[in-house]
Amino acid sequence: MLKFLKQVANYTKEAVEAGRYIGQGLSVTFDHMRRRPVTVQYPYEKLIPSERFRGRIHYEFDKCIACEVCVRVCPINLPVVDWEFDKTSKKKKLKHYSIDFGVCIFCGNCVEYCPTNCLSMTEDYELAAYGRHELNYDSVALGRLPYKVTNDPMVTPLRELAYLPEGVMDPHDLPSDAPRAGNHPENLVKHEK
Repeated sequence: MLKFLKQVANYTKEAVEAGRYIGQGLSVTFDHMRRRPVTVQYPYEKLIPSERFRGRIHYEFDKCIACEVCVRVCPINLPVVDWEFDKTSKKKKLKHYSIDFGVCIFCGNCVEYCPTNCLSMTEDYELAAYGRHELNYDSVALGRLPYKVTNDPMVTPLRELAYLPEGVMDPHDLPSDAPRAGNHPENLVKHEK
């Protein structure tokens, strides 16, 4: 009989413990249900990266002197610089430059230490590709400037994650002319001028 009472006591103790854990989990769930949603509708709304964002590298072929400083400071020796020595001018002549963004860690050392400032970081973060070899950008692909988020007429650029106004829980119930908590970049530009 004593063994049976111990089993009932253990069962009751475990049931109370399980109820407590379920209550803790539900309290977190209900706490999040009361919060306002913060969502970026990605293809139609995009966040503007911060000022010092390290995105895809932009390369200017005309400025490069083939010094290979970018290769030496890169932690993984990533940039490939192909050059030949011109005996008449006694200078290096750049033939080809490429960076494989499938391997790049976007540390920014190559941009920081470039003596001629031919490398710069852009705000381009959409580097998705179907194949791994498509991420190997040569000097032509690196030279293309990315399309800025603020210039795209099909996209609403967002400076920050904007919260819905007080008391609004569903973003679809909000009228299109309702003000948001964060300013849009075009409004910020107007105030700066």
